[in-house]
Amino acid sequence: MSAVASSPDAPPGAGAKVLRLVVVGGLLGVPAALLAAVFLAIVHDLEHWLWTDLPNDIGTTTPPWYLVIGLPVVGAAVCAVARIVLPGDGGRSPLKGLTGDGPTPLAYAPGIALAALGTLSFGAVLGPEGPLIALGSVAGLAVATLARAGKRESAVLAAAGSFAAIAALFGGPIVGGLMMVEGGVGLGAALIPTLIPGFVAAASGYVLFIGLGSWGGLSSQAIAVPGLPLYQGTHVLDLLVGIGVGVCAAVVVSSVRRYAGVVELRGPSRFSMPAMLLLGGLAVGLLAQIAQWLGANSQDVLFSGQSGIPDLIAQTSTKIVLILLVAKGVGYAISLGCGFRACRCSRPYFWALRWPRSARCGSGSRPRWRSPSEPPLG
Repeated sequence: MSAVASSPDAPPGAGAKVLRLVVVGGLLGVPAALLAAVFLAIVHDLEHWLWTDLPNDIGTTTPPWYLVIGLPVVGAAVCAVARIVLPGDGGRSPLKGLTGDGPTPLAYAPGIALAALGTLSFGAVLGPEGPLIALGSVAGLAVATLARAGKRESAVLAAAGSFAAIAALFGGPIVGGLMMVEGGVGLGAALIPTLIPGFVAAASGYVLFIGLGSWGGLSSQAIAVPGLPLYQGTHVLDLLVGIGVGVCAAVVVSSVRRYAGVVELRGPSRFSMPAMLLLGGLAVGLLAQIAQWLGANSQDVLFSGQSGIPDLIAQTSTKIVLILLVAKGVGYAISLGCGFRACRCSRPYFWALRWPRSARCGSGSRPRWRSPSEPPLG
């Protein structure tokens, strides 16, 4: 900030403008994170009702075949309605990644939220990062309007809102902030002015989850695998295995994305957008049910994949693991390319976490993933 103020090329009052953006960003973090928390809670509650309460009400402990196949189709219909009726086309295509064409207009928020609900809660194989970033951007623009910020300042505050919203998903400002930085690398120097307000917004929004004073804060879901032993020491074999897993996961994800691109490119020449979505939802549901018939859990094929990580790592059957990986990969590609609206960022975790059991870390133990709320390992 002082560097901006002391630069010979900086216009008069540049330091004051940056300071104002930082202050407004700090105030923005709480409503942006709250919006993200409310959205995630709605997604989770709707998902729980559809896939747990509804089967229980009809007398089954697990979703029957007609729900496994039918609910993704219903979600596709919801997403199609959001894209057709509401402005904004339900948000960006997940194949376009995180970087957008600018702040998300306020009028797009209902369509983005509805399309994301139809995607995430009904079983499509995508994650919530994209909608959260868009909704955080909407919150930033709303605050910028109240603060009477200019066009450039509004863009910075919109990015700060996205920082705060994505931090709510990852349980802390550091991971979410670095993810946003990675997504905006292509912007070059234009990314720099957004960093300080963005990280301040993410940090202030994180107060909602860690609490303040006697208030304990909201509960947050971190990506974690419970019950694993501590990883003590560093071993060359573990590093080599990690490199191999990373390369293999990158190859698999790249192949899946290439196939999804083919679906997105060639599909519209044969089918309308609603038909593409409905067929995609049907295909995802059928894949999940076929995996169920082959012995896997259909719920591990559907959805983004984080919640199924503990069960996947605990799986001892190579057959089931291969079934899940193939079904998840094909379902992921279909969800990416057929027109659903969410984000493609979460899925590599699913593949990268299933390394060979013969390559467990060190003396037979595997690393324990630390929640962001825990103290650092000594």
